[in-house]
Amino acid sequence: MAGSPNAQATDTTDTWLGIDTNVHTATDKSANLELASEPNHSKDQASLFYECASIQTNVTRLACFDKVAQAGTLPNFIKEKKPIDLGQTLIKTFKGGPQVVLAGSQINSSINNSTVNLDGDNNKQITDTITALDPTADGASLPLAQNEQYILSTVGIKEIDIGKYSPLSLAYDLDKNSDIGTWKPRPHNPMYLLPIQVHTAPNRSPQTPNQDSKEYSYNDRRNAELKLQVSVKTKVAEDLFNTHSDLWFGYTQQSHWQVYNEDNSRPFRATDYQPEIFITQPVTASLPFNGRLRMLGAGLIHHSNGEDDPLSRSWNRAYVMAGAEWNKLTVVPKFWARINARTNNKPDDNPNIGEHWGIGELRAYYDLDKKNSISGMIRGNPSTQKGAVELEFIHQLDNNVNVYLQVFHGYGESIIDYNHKDTAVGMGIMLNDWRGL
Repeated sequence: MAGSPNAQATDTTDTWLGIDTNVHTATDKSANLELASEPNHSKDQASLFYECASIQTNVTRLACFDKVAQAGTLPNFIKEKKPIDLGQTLIKTFKGGPQVVLAGSQINSSINNSTVNLDGDNNKQITDTITALDPTADGASLPLAQNEQYILSTVGIKEIDIGKYSPLSLAYDLDKNSDIGTWKPRPHNPMYLLPIQVHTAPNRSPQTPNQDSKEYSYNDRRNAELKLQVSVKTKVAEDLFNTHSDLWFGYTQQSHWQVYNEDNSRPFRATDYQPEIFITQPVTASLPFNGRLRMLGAGLIHHSNGEDDPLSRSWNRAYVMAGAEWNKLTVVPKFWARINARTNNKPDDNPNIGEHWGIGELRAYYDLDKKNSISGMIRGNPSTQKGAVELEFIHQLDNNVNVYLQVFHGYGESIIDYNHKDTAVGMGIMLNDWRGL
């Protein structure tokens, strides 16, 4: 579930986006350093890049790199977006004057139990006062959080610069349109390769109420296999309806390959195809525990395996979704309803799929530190108490590749197994810029 459009917040202190909102007490040898309003151009660009690289929080580090690369200004090709202020929109509607209110003059952003108002003119500087333990060391001896603040002051980072680099914002262009524009490939769901995945209970007799069972022997369907997922999306149109909505097309393909089954010519056991089209709308609203609602969306998705009877499985869904952030935690809930595609010529392949697959899911992403993160997915149907849970651990090896561990338990790892319960553990690699959300 989670690179460039999925940059992570990996601060290791009680800060948000690398900014400590507490005022530190000066010692006898300390001096108060007011954060600079403009970048410090006395240092060369290479030195500033080096200092930016030391910042632990990924979203803050990205903002720092961009600021240095653009000589103290954000790229001019970026078009700023104003989200819908849900609170003000509801107030206006209840007062009898329905209208969409965009967050213009102020955007509330939670920072460690404090609320900072971000001015719409983008000119507000970070106003914290930090204390250097050794003012002669040019910030070198500052504790981590304070040292990060010193670096930000040197580069000239503003609060509003940082908020535009959250995983959710980068994944769905919530604060600004990406410079790559429309009809270019972008990360969607996680893209990974698991050379080894072991199942505790492989499905050796797939069947549905409308499809006969097909039996496989132990040698036909072995416990160990390879799992691969490829997923991309592209922006079809941007800034729609005068509310900065974006229209997207996504495609995800997941395959289970019996690569260790040499006796049966190493067949592909299952392949799922999931094209979808969806729309996203930037919004802003405060949530409990200092959270912030960032996005609302809706879409249509087709899910099938392309097999002939009796292995054919397919269904279509309409869904609504949201995106929210609590500091380093990103959460994306989604709820769906099945679109009945049954015809007189062919009965439903899987009439009870909703009972096992569920009526919705919740995906979450959290950074442990600069190189390690965890994510998870849970979906289900409360009326049947069936569903699935998936846990993932990601460790960054370098700038391009991550070690990826995945644990799945429940129904429907693939659509052929929608009514079969299994546990699977796999390990492999994930491209750094394709973690998905």
